Amino acid sequence: MTMQTAEVTKQTTVVNDVEKEQNRLWLIFKGNLLGPIIAFILFIAIWQILPTVLGLEHYILPTPIDVVNAAVEDWALLWPAVQITILESVIGFFLSAVLGIGITILLASSKVLEKSIYPYAIVLQTIPVVAVAPIVVIWFGAGLNSIVILSFLVGFFPIISNTLMGLNSVDKNMDELFTLYNASKWQKMWKLRIPAAMPFIMAGLKVSCTLSIIGAIVGEYVAGIGGGRGGLGYSITVAAIQVKTPYLFACGIAAAILGIGFYLLISLFSHLMLKSWHESAMKQEK
Repeated sequence: MTMQTAEVTKQTTVVNDVEKEQNRLWLIFKGNLLGPIIAFILFIAIWQILPTVLGLEHYILPTPIDVVNAAVEDWALLWPAVQITILESVIGFFLSAVLGIGITILLASSKVLEKSIYPYAIVLQTIPVVAVAPIVVIWFGAGLNSIVILSFLVGFFPIISNTLMGLNSVDKNMDELFTLYNASKWQKMWKLRIPAAMPFIMAGLKVSCTLSIIGAIVGEYVAGIGGGRGGLGYSITVAAIQVKTPYLFACGIAAAILGIGFYLLISLFSHLMLKSWHESAMKQEK
């Protein structure tokens, strides 16, 4: 009798644990995903109905079905364009991250360097990429090289500004403690300032990763080439000239999905880097 009671109690506990886990997952889904899913469904429904109600032709405002059909029909063109844009964006972002963080560490190590060079980084950011693009094309030629450089230029400044802010935001007490133990300037940099700046660096990477895609697509407008080697920016230009509006929408949506995916990937990397020690990531973990 006692064994039967124990077995029943064990089964009841397992059922309760399963129900608690289901309730927890439902609360997470309800709090984070349910609202965006409902909003997305409503948006697609309104978009599907609106052209019919207003009597708009598909070349003025295509419906979601028209866009999906265009993507399927021209998939042989769309997918290679997406791949090319991914390649250009990733290379541009990687250069922005490596050079941006490296240069910022040098700037933060010397107030003279920071005051001398950082203003020019700000000036570089204020120049529209469309104005710089023709010069880059003249110097480096049309194609991958110019597009990568433009992607790099657009994503470069957010990393510099965020990293420099982080390196200059070290806790004063910790800085004095390192000084008390006779730590050198570079010991402070590697063991105190860079770890303290990691959340700022990750924030800069999140901004830069999306801007690098924008820079690549804008670069493709100016420096893109055909012959199966054009990215999304080039495809958008061709679709606009040919008035293939559904395919134009498909390219734009593909660019948006690419940006969201890139951002989520960098956010995951940031979470993995910070989750074991930084408060913001630990709160998300909970």
